[in-house]
Amino acid sequence: MIGGFGPTELIFILAIVMILFGASKLPELARSMGSSVGEFKKAQKESEQSLKEFEKSLKESPAVKTKVQETAEKLGIDIKGKTDDQLLEEIQKAAEKPKEVSEP
Repeated sequence: MIGGFGPTELIFILAIVMILFGASKLPELARSMGSSVGEFKKAQKESEQSLKEFEKSLKESPAVKTKVQETAEKLGIDIKGKTDDQLLEEIQKAAEKPKEVSEP
């Protein structure tokens, strides 16, 4: 049984298809369906390959740092897991702190 269809149902469906399209059109119809399925599978493989390449490029390329992240790093602020807004707040706090002046 294919997909819940028994042999009787399949013969009935085949008879209806032959009545609608005629015996001469069946090979042409089968060829076009086969080429359609082939094109679909080809497009599916290409999209899967494209997705894999994109994921690979994301893993390989280092993340580009924003100016805010670069500034925070220069000030000694840990940037891991923080948004730019959070980093800006920390940069402002660091700028507000009075700098320690060493006396000679």
